[in-house]
This record gives sequence, C-alpha cells and structure tokens, in this order.
Amino acid sequence: MEGLDTLTRSLAQRTPEQLAALLSRHAEPLARKPAPTQLRGLAGALWSYETLHHLVLHLDHPRLQVLATAARISQDRAARAAPGPAAPAPGADHQSLMAHRLSFPHLATAPVPPEDVYAALGATPPGPARTAAETALRSLCDDGLAALTEDGTLVVPPRVPQLLAAHDLGPFTPAAPRPASGGTPPATARPGIRSAVVTPAALHDESRAAAATLAATVDRLLSSLATQPAALRKSGGLAVREIRRLAGAAGATEPQTRLLLDLTLAAGLIALTRTPAGITALPTSAYDDWLTRPPGERLVPLLTAWSALWAVPTHTPFGETATALVRGEDRYAPALRHALLAALAAVPLGAGSPLPPQAPGPEGGAGATLESLLRAAAWYRPLAVTGQPTDADRAVHTLHEAAYLGLTAHGTLTPLGHALRTDPQTLDEPLRDLLPPLLEQAHFQADLTAVVPGRPAAALAGLLAAAADRESESHAVTWRFTPASVRRALDAGHTAHSLRDDLTAASATGALPQPLDYLIQDTARTHGRMRVLPTACCIRSDDMALIGELAAHRALRDLGLRAIAPTVLVSGRPPAATLEALRAAGYAPTLESDTGTTTVERLPTHRTKTPAAPRGTGAPLALAQRLLGLPAGAPHTTEAGGP
Repeated sequence: MEGLDTLTRSLAQRTPEQLAALLSRHAEPLARKPAPTQLRGLAGALWSYETLHHLVLHLDHPRLQVLATAARISQDRAARAAPGPAAPAPGADHQSLMAHRLSFPHLATAPVPPEDVYAALGATPPGPARTAAETALRSLCDDGLAALTEDGTLVVPPRVPQLLAAHDLGPFTPAAPRPASGGTPPATARPGIRSAVVTPAALHDESRAAAATLAATVDRLLSSLATQPAALRKSGGLAVREIRRLAGAAGATEPQTRLLLDLTLAAGLIALTRTPAGITALPTSAYDDWLTRPPGERLVPLLTAWSALWAVPTHTPFGETATALVRGEDRYAPALRHALLAALAAVPLGAGSPLPPQAPGPEGGAGATLESLLRAAAWYRPLAVTGQPTDADRAVHTLHEAAYLGLTAHGTLTPLGHALRTDPQTLDEPLRDLLPPLLEQAHFQADLTAVVPGRPAAALAGLLAAAADRESESHAVTWRFTPASVRRALDAGHTAHSLRDDLTAASATGALPQPLDYLIQDTARTHGRMRVLPTACCIRSDDMALIGELAAHRALRDLGLRAIAPTVLVSGRPPAATLEALRAAGYAPTLESDTGTTTVERLPTHRTKTPAAPRGTGAPLALAQRLLGLPAGAPHTTEAGGP
C-alpha cells in the first residue's frame, strides 16, 4: 500500500532518539503485537485497526478533526479515481456477496494536500483556527498517525473512517471551552456569611493533607497484607469480606481500599501468588525497598499507576459486585482522566466548583456544573468522555479519586495534579514540598506512650511496633508500652539492655522516663523462667550405651543431638533427615509413629514447575537502532530528515 510505503520512508528519516520517543509514546498498544523487526512492520503495526483504536482515544479535538477530515477526503478521491466493483444485485448468491465484501474498496486512499484539509475545516485564512490545524497536523506526523509524501501531500491510515463512523465530531473548534465558573456564591447562600476565599496556601494545605493521609493509609494497607495475605475468590477478585478487613486495617472506606489495592498491584508493590490454598495477594520485594524511601517518593509509583490504570476502581456498574485486583478492561479510563485533569487545569483559583456527589441526586447545580465540565473535557479527549456507558458516573468517581489522591482541590488542579498531567517523571519535586522528611526520633512520656509528631522512619516504626502497640494515628502517631508488648520484643530477641539502649537512642531527649525503664526491667525479670525446647524429632533406645555413642558421634554432629534422658536424644533435624544421617553413619534405625508402632516407609515422589521462558524487553532506543539498521551504541547524526 502506498500509505504504508510513505510512512515507512518517514520513519526511516528519523534519528534513533526520535524513533525511540515514538516507540515510548505508543508502548502500550505496540506491546500487544509482536516486536517489529523492520520499519515496514512498525508502520503496519501503527496503522493496524487495534493500534489505531487505542491511539485515537488519546487525540484531542483538533488532531481528531484533522485526521478524520484528511481520511474522508482521501477516500472520496480514491473512490472517484478507482471505483470499486458494483454492489451485487438483490438476491445474489453467497459467492458474489463475499467477493464484494473482500474487495475492500473502502480502504483505498489517495494523498491529500494539507490545504484541502484546512479548507474543509474552515481554517484557510491565518488565525487561531489555521494555527491549531497546522499544530495538529505536525503532531499527527510526529506520532506516526500521518505521513507527508515527497511532494508535501498528506497520507493517513485508511481505517480511520471505520473507527470514527459512529462519532459526530461537530464543527472545528481550535481552542478548548472553559468549564462554567463555580466561584460565584450560590443564590441560596445565607446573607451575611462570606464564602471562604481560596488562596494558593489553602490549595497547598489541602493537597498536603491528602498526600499525608494517602501515604499513611497505603503504609497500613501494605503492612496488613504483609501480616495476613488476602485470598482471592475462585471467580477472581477479592471478596467483600477481605475488602472490609483491609479497609478496617488501613483506616479507609471500601471504595478507597479498592482503589489503593489496584494501584499497589499496578505499581508492583503487591502481586498475586498461587498457593495450595488458592491465589493470594501479598507484598513483593519491591515493598521492602519502598519502605526505605522518603514519603514523597513512595507516592510517585502510585500516582503514575493511577494515570494509566484501565479501570475506575471506585466505580461499580449497576448490577455488578464491588471487588478489587481484577484485570481492568476500561481502555477509556486513562483518556478520561487526562481530559478531566486538563479541563480542571483551565479553572482559575477560586473559580472552581465543589465535587459533584457520587450518589445520583436531583438535577440542578451540581448536575449543570458537571455537564459544563464534561463539555470542556470532551475537547481534550472527544472519544473517551462522551458517548460511553455511564460516562457521567465514571467521571464523577474519577474526580473523587483525583481529590483523594491530592491532585485536585477546590475545583481546580493542585501543583501535584499539574505535574502528573504534564509529566509523571516530575512528581518528585511537588511531593517533596508536600510531605516533610521522615522522623527518626520519638517523644517518650511518663504515661508509657511514645509520640512521633509526623511520619516515622521505617527503622523507628519497626522498633516501636516491636515493643509497643500502635494506639492512634493522625498528624501524630502514638504507641503505648504494655507488659505484653515489651514481652513481645523480648521474645523477638531483644534483651532488657539492648531494648533500653535502642529506645534511648530513638528518644528525642536522649533518655527514657522512669516508668518505662521499670516496665522493661520488671518484664525482663520474669521472662524466660520456663523454657520450651524446640525439636524436630526424638531418638529413643533401651541401649543407653548406644545413646551415648550416638551423642558423641562426629558424623552426626549436624543433627544437633542432645540427651534429655538416659534413653532419649532430641534431634534438630526432621525425621527424614535424621534417618538418612543415621543410616549414612552405618546404623539401622526404624521410623516410629506417634502411637509407638513402626511405620512402613515409602519413597516420596517429587514434582517441580516448569520454569517460564524469559521474555526479553529491549529498550526503545536499542529497538530503534535495530530498526534503522544501526549497531547498538553507534554514533549518529541528529539531523531530522522527516517530520
């Protein structure tokens, strides 16, 4: 096809960096196809129906209009130049009908001069419309959704009209409409009461409170999963019982818990693991590294995952059961988020509207404001905002999720929301401003409590959790020491001296209150007065000389044999390992059951899983160099010969 040839030549004229940027922008849809080995294969993947369906969801109004208009003009000209076969007469046989359908006359295309596209859009004279159309065309060429021939005409994918046949894009609108202002006090407000003035400081404070709450909630949620993994239903997803348990442990609502579970799964902090009892969700090794990071850095993977999540986790369609940790199928969700955040970014400070209620309510103020916001958002992502099932409900829940994550406040974007919308890689700076560094010390008080006025570091939280019970959590976290909690620390390996030294080092004053010191000493004084001996199995024999010989045998030293009676030895190894060691040393023991009878031994059979074949994931730049025929790491010019 001429269009694919033109796109292939356009891709070949790019530098490795430009081609790698294109591969990165389209990484998600291209990952669903085999990795291309030639530029022609990449061109075919970009213009395939499946990839185009994903990409057009993320086009704003000007780019979508330019693409659709160029495709319509191209196909009209191709049909006039080479008309397809006439439609079969009524009553034609099956073969005639199939021959006509397989001729694909609707896929014929012809190059289109850009000026014809501008004229069809009413953007011929210089002005905002012409500038918006030209910018949109350049963006389409950069993204591989259009290509310019050598004589400057435009070639677009032939399947675009099929994708857009059911959508009415309306007239060409070069600039996004603004949402209706909600800053004016409503007519129902009581006279004499002034509405609160929204300042940048208020916006910052609300975003900071949301971020701090989010960091603490995720910490508690993952800690609960680490202690007790959550079991999934056989049909998939978490049961309501598990969601409620985790919501109580995290201190969040059930919808918020579903959101956080999906975010932590997408961020790789938890994983679904198959066990003999079924599939369970538990933290991964990345969780341990996550605990060592500052609070701001902890939120970066979660917010990044939210922007790309194929679901609105807090929204449950009518008739379905609310669950979490299921594969998202809502491909419109990422584009919907981008559109709503972009529309809110245009709302001046103080002119925002309150969040619409999540539950359906009477028509009126909030409904009219939501309609205005959706109209503005539809300019940024026309195919993802309107015309989708329950689009208003999904939008409302998306707005509440954004507010819970600290991305919006008072009806507009926070600095954190602006950073996520612009580039998720820039989230570090606003998060560093929102969340203070972790605290390394606590204030120990005479009422046997320890207070951390902020977010405790992982080491401090671990020490206090080992020796005290968490009592409350708000802007300050409180732990309470009890005899049982101190005994728990002693059971975990602490001594009275080591525990007192560690707590003193963590004290903001460098000393411990006398009641806490007495509690540690009194608990340690009674700790260990009786002992439980761990043993894997016992060896018994009526021959006391044989028992003494076994206890002194060098070859049996690894068993850790200890005499607890003249005729009884305890072994630190399980029965099978103990039998094997005794037989290797030349003895002939038998296995005895717990009832005292001799057990008949049978050789066990072992099974192992077939390891999965590793999948290679090359970096976009390395793939770009291979497609361009350049060796990896080879020097190259930075001149761009194509769009």
